[in-house]
Amino acid sequence: MSTEPLRFDTKIAVLLREDLEPWQRLNVTAFLVSGLGTQVPEVIGEPYEDADGVGYLPMFRQPVLVFQGTKETLRAAHARVLSRALPRAVFTGDLFTTGNDRDNRAAVRAVPTAELDLVGLSVYGPRNAVDKVLKGARMHP
Repeated sequence: MSTEPLRFDTKIAVLLREDLEPWQRLNVTAFLVSGLGTQVPEVIGEPYEDADGVGYLPMFRQPVLVFQGTKETLRAAHARVLSRALPRAVFTGDLFTTGNDRDNRAAVRAVPTAELDLVGLSVYGPRNAVDKVLKGARMHP
């Protein structure tokens, strides 16, 4: 077995608005990456099993990098991800006030693209393309 670090040619990244509360950051991150494996199944690794044979769900095969930025950074990243047609998800401020999936989708659908109150964005794609989308963002501490 190779001991060389495994380097992926793709990147999974989340960009969060810097003014979110800690609980919001965790919640938004979980929501933003939750659909990726259903649309891009190759990002999912094999199931896990412990030494006693207890099975666990598979997880992403690569790290999820979390970034933060200003509202303007998010707006610019959103425009760039749309222009590159990369797989993406958005989380808007309105979703903090809804209580279910149907209302979440309706809240996003009610707002024109340019007026979305973005608090989070996830993106998947080739490393260089994702890096360009995230220009101006910084790693989450």
